[in-house]
Amino acid sequence: MPERDIRLWGDPVLRSRCEPVSVFDAHVEALAIDLVDTARPEGRAAVAAPQIGVGLRAFGYDLDGRTGYVINPEIVEVGGALRDIEEGCLSVPGLFFPTPRYEFARVRGVDAQNRPVEIEGTEVFAQMLQHEVAHLDGQVYVQTLPTERRREAMKAIRSAEWFLNRNS
Repeated sequence: MPERDIRLWGDPVLRSRCEPVSVFDAHVEALAIDLVDTARPEGRAAVAAPQIGVGLRAFGYDLDGRTGYVINPEIVEVGGALRDIEEGCLSVPGLFFPTPRYEFARVRGVDAQNRPVEIEGTEVFAQMLQHEVAHLDGQVYVQTLPTERRREAMKAIRSAEWFLNRNS
């Protein structure tokens, strides 16, 4: 399947809570493949369905030698310290801000055949899990930043070339 275009900050699909997948068919299998293929290029770690314009609860990842996807993911456990980790997002290209994330995260969901899936990780993998599930709840990471950092992020977004030229 092809790599899909990434939706950028300002696209309403990024601000909407995604619907759970309820029908497991060829369309869901194709979505899972597209998510993984879109996460694979160099410099990427993961992609949530709304980032490719699909309002369903699913994400794909290719990080730390692990590749896969989760449909209807829910964070079932976080642990370790909550600390600031430098974070970026394909929907907010070129901008990185320290973001509070737990050192450990565990996610449960299903695969394209509706079979249970559970993945967990520490450090950057845990950060990715938290980041992608937040996308499915209609949040882009800059919305979760502490107030002063969020102001700084919004100022940087408004002056970014991709933001200024998005309607050209």
